[in-house]
Amino acid sequence: MFYRHLKEFGRDTRAAEIAEAAAVLPLMFMILLGIFWFGQAFSIYGTITRAAQEGARAGAAPQCSTCPAAANTASQNAFQAAEAALVAANLDPTNAQYPSPPPSLNACTTGTGTVSCDGSTSANICVLTGVQMSNPSLGGTGLCGISVTFRYPFQFWLPFTSVNQQQIWMTASAQARMETE
Repeated sequence: MFYRHLKEFGRDTRAAEIAEAAAVLPLMFMILLGIFWFGQAFSIYGTITRAAQEGARAGAAPQCSTCPAAANTASQNAFQAAEAALVAANLDPTNAQYPSPPPSLNACTTGTGTVSCDGSTSANICVLTGVQMSNPSLGGTGLCGISVTFRYPFQFWLPFTSVNQQQIWMTASAQARMETE
């Protein structure tokens, strides 16, 4: 008799769905959270890349000839455009930081050497003016341009994983050829 009840109990699957759901739902929840947070990171990366492109584009445009010189430099225009793009996307521009290590680009002037970040316009966005855009030794014409580079923090929230509440730094960089009037 005991054997018959044990056999029926083994064939009964009424609670199997509940047990399977209890085993699978936490895993599915973690996968959905991961998709959400990686999507957020991808969105922020696209936004900061766009901000760097806007900054490089604004810094490469011809400058106003009738404006005061201090208020209308390529570096200042690049910084203001990048900051405005971050604000428009609801990102805090004060969270942006200089890239680490700072970019090392060749100067486009006749002398050799590298260009350093212009710290006069921003403490958090690296603007390099007068950078070489092509390699003259490879047949390029040695075009001059501007480069905008910064990094922005992102913090994941994935409980029970190694990336939970870890801050990662995403770097955005863009270059544009200097335009003439």
